[in-house]
Amino acid sequence: MTPEQNSLLRVPHEPGTPKPDPLLVVSGLMRSFGGLVAVDVDHLEIQRGTITSLIGPNGAGKTTLFNLLTGFDKPQHGEWHLDGGRLVGIPAFRVARKGMVRTFQLTKSLARLTVMENMLVAAQDQVGESFWGSLLGHWRSIEAKNTATATAALERFGLAHMADEYAGSLSGGQRKLLEMARALLVEPDVVMLDEPTAGVNPALTQSLLEHIKALRDDGLTVVFIEHDMDVVQEISDWVVCMAQGRVIAEGPPGVVARNPEVIDAYLGAQHGRVD
Repeated sequence: MTPEQNSLLRVPHEPGTPKPDPLLVVSGLMRSFGGLVAVDVDHLEIQRGTITSLIGPNGAGKTTLFNLLTGFDKPQHGEWHLDGGRLVGIPAFRVARKGMVRTFQLTKSLARLTVMENMLVAAQDQVGESFWGSLLGHWRSIEAKNTATATAALERFGLAHMADEYAGSLSGGQRKLLEMARALLVEPDVVMLDEPTAGVNPALTQSLLEHIKALRDDGLTVVFIEHDMDVVQEISDWVVCMAQGRVIAEGPPGVVARNPEVIDAYLGAQHGRVD
């Protein structure tokens, strides 16, 4: 992102205002459950190479929005594009292959597999995906390449020494790190993190935040749901606030923290510590 683009992101924006270099663009997205409208997003853009925080009260539609964008749920109507490519109706595994991956508030590590085995589940170009590769004996070189890539990702997140441990033996924070490491194996453009610091002890929280910043510094786009407004203030380039399924405000952290609608719908007494 150029300095000029960055300066454009530091000024107040009304929801739906175009950004200088959007990577993910959402239009007319709606998901309801019976008579309850969970998501009703007219327009949303996620800027390339930034950390965007998604905030709002419980039930605001944040996780449902994640589920829709990553192929784990289907909307009644609407569409979204990743770097110009339409993702509507594409299953979750193909969304990941196209460059958008997510983690979950409740981690999805496979407890009875080792840390390394959890990583290799996400590896690209697996032998099982190529009949001719397995038939012609290419599986050894593919397996070696995937293992080396997985090891490098584990080293990045400080988990290489636990490669042979069962994932079920990891702490909650270590499982969050494992999910982030595993996400990188599909070489994504966008990493979507659902409450990455929830249930993580304070000592490991700071490590998680540094890893998130490093993802952005490496050129990835990060979108994350977070309730800790100190965390949001510390690492966000941009903040989007949802309430009752709608985007009610967006902008730099300090601007959103002072928005009367955001204070009324979400921040309330917290406002004093994010301003």
